[in-house]
Amino acid sequence: MGIGVVRIDHVQVTVPPAHEREAIHFYAEVLGLERIAKPAEAAKRGGAWFCHGAVQVHVSPEPIDPSAHAGSKRHVCYVVASLAVAERALRDAGVEIVADPNPEPGWARFYVRDPGGNRIEIAEQR
Repeated sequence: MGIGVVRIDHVQVTVPPAHEREAIHFYAEVLGLERIAKPAEAAKRGGAWFCHGAVQVHVSPEPIDPSAHAGSKRHVCYVVASLAVAERALRDAGVEIVADPNPEPGWARFYVRDPGGNRIEIAEQR
C-alpha cells in the first residue's frame, strides 16, 4: 500500500561549485529544460531549477568530487522523441555518449554525464 505518494515533484542533482555555470548551461541549453524561478530563499543558495511538465529538476552546488559519481548507476532518465536526434545534438555539444551496457527490450538508450558527473539516461521507447 505504501505511504500514498500522489506525484513526483522534483529530482535534485548536485554539482561542484566550479561546474555550476556549465551545469546550468547543460540543463538549459543542451537538454533544453525550461528554467523556472526559484523562491527567494532558495535563490540565495545558487544553482537553478528547471521543469518539464509537472516534474522539476533542481541543480544545486555542493562541494563534491565529480569522480565520486563515476562508478554509480544512479541516474535520471529523459525520454526523447528521437534517440538519433538527441545523440547528434549531444555530440554536437561535446557531450560523451556512453553505450547502453544492458539493453532492455522495447527501449533504445544511451547514457551521458552532466558537468558534475551525474549519470543521465537518454531513452526512446520503441
